[in-house]
Amino acid sequence: MKPSRKIPLNALRAFEATARLMSFTKAGEELGMTQTAISYQIRLLEDQLGEPLFLRRPRHLALSDAGAKLHPKIAQAFALIDEAVAGVETQSRSALVIHTNATFASRWLAAHIGTFQLEHPEIAVRLELSNDLVDFSASDADVAIRAGRGQWPGLTSHFVMKGHFTPMLSPALAATIGGVHEPADLLKLRIIDPGDPWWRMWFTAAGLPDADLDSRARSRMGAQVFEAAAAIAGQGVGILNPDFYADDVALGRLIQPFDLIEDSGYHYWFVYPESRANVPKIRAFRAFMRKAMPSFRD
Repeated sequence: MKPSRKIPLNALRAFEATARLMSFTKAGEELGMTQTAISYQIRLLEDQLGEPLFLRRPRHLALSDAGAKLHPKIAQAFALIDEAVAGVETQSRSALVIHTNATFASRWLAAHIGTFQLEHPEIAVRLELSNDLVDFSASDADVAIRAGRGQWPGLTSHFVMKGHFTPMLSPALAATIGGVHEPADLLKLRIIDPGDPWWRMWFTAAGLPDADLDSRARSRMGAQVFEAAAAIAGQGVGILNPDFYADDVALGRLIQPFDLIEDSGYHYWFVYPESRANVPKIRAFRAFMRKAMPSFRD
């Protein structure tokens, strides 16, 4: 017998249906094939195996010893395949996997995803959090919110919001030096993550290109949302995207001492594979983003 990997799957499917229904005609009707095609596939399988699988008698079909031995295992194998495919189809229809970073997830998605699920109770949502760019071909992710310039081969990109930044701090911390009145006043305070290139860009735009940042103790927190939490707690001055923290400013937890806002050139984008643009759950979330995010652009 030749290795099983050489046996056509169609021939095995034709054999399983015929053995279960004990009829070439009924097997053909189930599989959408003619009786002749079913008979041909089974002959092909018998030739490959070197054994007859059926005893063909007038108006009667029976399994041979080889066929009776083979059928339960083939039936089990197809049952496992059907179960696996059904599981993937169910997940594909009902679970939306969103890949994004911790800052966008906590500062925007957390406040809006409940509304999406109320509008679409049939769609479960799962978040994958990482600063890395997701590889859709190697991940369960359906869509992603990522920072960049919006051009990735094979992906459709929609602009979500600007990736700009400015210093922000707690009013209590500002009060310790009598208030922050000019950019140089910030240098009297602890800078959260002075190694962040945004700081150098902002101080240069503010007229202080030689601001001493290199000699300061480094503290890298891994996500802007953690830096913002430290700033709210009075632990230092954070360089933050003000669009994420308007509520904290309104509630008096943070202040934005200067109108100067710099643009990183890396904005937030809603992305997904071009080939999946019309998947219902992706289409539903895209429509929701368009409605819920005023800056959303196609």
